[in-house]
Amino acid sequence: MRTLIITGALCITLASASAQQRIDAPVKDTLHRDTTHEPAVSKIADLNEVVISSTRNNSRIADLPMKVEILGREEMTEESGIKPGNVASILGDLSVIHIQNTSAVNGNNAIRMQGLDGKYTQLLRDGVPVYEGLSGSFGVLAIPPLDLKQVEVIKGSVSTLYGGGAIAGMINFVSKTPGQKPELTILANRSTLKETNGNLWYAQRYGKTGLTLFAGVTTQNPVDVNDDGFSDVPRVRQYLLHPRFFWYPNANTTLVAGYTGTIEKREGGDMQAFDGRPANSHPYTESNNSGRHSADLQLTLKNTGGGTITVKGVASFFHLENIAGGFPLNGRQTNTYLEAAYNKKKGRHDWVIGLNNTGEIYRRANGDSTLLGNYTYNTMGAFAQDGYHFSDKVMAEAGVRADYHSVFGWYVLPRLAFVYKPIESLSLRLSGGTGYKSPAIFSAQTQTIGYRNLLPLAASLRSEKSEGINFDGNYQTTFGQVDVTLNQALYYTHITNPILPVTSADKVMLVNQPYAVNSLGTDTYVRLELDHIELYLGYNHTVSEYTDDASTRMAFAPQDKFAATLAYAIEEKWRFGIENSWIGNQYLENNQKAPNYWFWAAMISRKLGEHVTLVLNGENIFDARQGKHAPLFTGSISTPRFAPLWGPIDGRTINLSVKFDL
Repeated sequence: MRTLIITGALCITLASASAQQRIDAPVKDTLHRDTTHEPAVSKIADLNEVVISSTRNNSRIADLPMKVEILGREEMTEESGIKPGNVASILGDLSVIHIQNTSAVNGNNAIRMQGLDGKYTQLLRDGVPVYEGLSGSFGVLAIPPLDLKQVEVIKGSVSTLYGGGAIAGMINFVSKTPGQKPELTILANRSTLKETNGNLWYAQRYGKTGLTLFAGVTTQNPVDVNDDGFSDVPRVRQYLLHPRFFWYPNANTTLVAGYTGTIEKREGGDMQAFDGRPANSHPYTESNNSGRHSADLQLTLKNTGGGTITVKGVASFFHLENIAGGFPLNGRQTNTYLEAAYNKKKGRHDWVIGLNNTGEIYRRANGDSTLLGNYTYNTMGAFAQDGYHFSDKVMAEAGVRADYHSVFGWYVLPRLAFVYKPIESLSLRLSGGTGYKSPAIFSAQTQTIGYRNLLPLAASLRSEKSEGINFDGNYQTTFGQVDVTLNQALYYTHITNPILPVTSADKVMLVNQPYAVNSLGTDTYVRLELDHIELYLGYNHTVSEYTDDASTRMAFAPQDKFAATLAYAIEEKWRFGIENSWIGNQYLENNQKAPNYWFWAAMISRKLGEHVTLVLNGENIFDARQGKHAPLFTGSISTPRFAPLWGPIDGRTINLSVKFDL
């Protein structure tokens, strides 16, 4: 069911539905009010103290001039009982985020924000951009929610803060830290689609040291939902280990060292090939064998000249062997990141300055059959930002970044944001900024079309550049005993030099187009709460199109989404919820509309004593599937050609999880 989120509009909201993704985060009994305006209420005061790391100045959510949406620790913990293996589901529940499936047989997917392609969304882990190039195109969402403290989402351009790629927005996955009390959670889950999850989480602080440890195993057996002979759900074997070590030598110093390792084997294709003895007429399979290993280090020094110094670095190594129909892509990628930043609050000012260096190295491995070449990129960046408090009602924030890319040259990125609170119950926010995306051979676009016929990047390619503006207003009031929250957001993004694949003589080349991309949208919701009953109604409208002669719509970006949720909770015992969403006016690559569809979900959660929680969850209850409208592949069984995906393909799913908190 739907998750409850804290937003930078200073309210807790029920996020609107995703176009394809399952709607399955558990409903919580949480207050939904503008956290700025009721400091006397203890739960609201706690929420008002939520600290956002993505803004680099570690400000409270109440003080931000940009809209930030937060999926907090409780949401992560509860989502772990619904979809333990990855965060795709809970991200898909957020408004203006769309999880696009990119393969009908191996289950890969990409994140879209504000109607734009997945390459325009930047992903961070603990404030570090390690998901670039090849490593950001396969299995990037395989992050178990139980391992996370919170997820921070900023919509619109934040390239001034984090550099290239954050044109549509940025998502930061923040890991848990140890508390004073030891924690141990053991979770098991099983679904009707033959998925089994086993996760373990442990954390404890030992005086001046601390430890967190996550270990998880996910197994998934292949399932042919529509009986066409090909898997709609892949076979998956995934193993994840994430220990982090903490040292607190004094009250102002923290040193964190961590390792993340993910080994995954993902296979899909002809169902007759999975017994190890495929017939000559049934040879088609796809497989992704990958290993992702990273080591990170972060030092925080508080009260240094009245401010805080943060130094962080990470080295990430990713190896992928992707074989589609016998054609191998075999590559190795190394990503590095080093940053030093200083933030200080003095008088009316909130200062942030910093330097960073980003490296990306790709090398073809033995057995690779692509036409792609090796490359080495390095980007040096410097950034500065100041938030000025004119009064308790008005704040402005200005920032600028200068980046130098070793291949594509200089970029200068200014940004400006405001927040205005004319009355206690109303908050208005406006932000605008510029961004860029340097040419990349690996992206959601190229993952969808495949790498068999893809040519290397041309030397004449230019970076994509953007300007964007975001506005939102939030109003909270009470009618009798009913709490009411209204939120209205508007956004616009303009991208020049868009890079799109062009096919010629059976070869595919990435080419700058002479037209631009425009994305214009509005997001509206109303939430009503009476005692333990909640009703949410939301509507999102986004038009993303190219400014060519035909005004071609951007593919796989739903233009209209409507969502409704009704939830009821009995504190510390039961939680119930039912929800639906309507997905409409989504365009395909040929500029034709895909069928509209409804998506329904329901859940029941029961807490048994203090340590055991059971969750029974049903997704896609009425079995909306793309395969009901048209075949998912054409051609012969031995050389299939798969249809682009615009809707769910895995059908109705029911899962049961049990979690022990000790």
